[in-house]
Amino acid sequence: MQFSNWKAIAASWFRSFLAGLLACYLAGVTDPKMLLSAGIAAVAPVILRWLNPEDGSFGYIKVKEQNEH
Repeated sequence: MQFSNWKAIAASWFRSFLAGLLACYLAGVTDPKMLLSAGIAAVAPVILRWLNPEDGSFGYIKVKEQNEH
């Protein structure tokens, strides 16, 4: 995977992390450990989607072997 792809993926993960953290902060949560947990929870679905080789729309794409017959 090219570096520019990794940059786009990292930016997406960071936006998700920041959204989770900000949502909890605006709800009144100020405990840093809770805010970090919220950020990680926000990023988890994005990472799981990236790890799924059957989902080619985001990140990791499974290379299918071509049949030569």
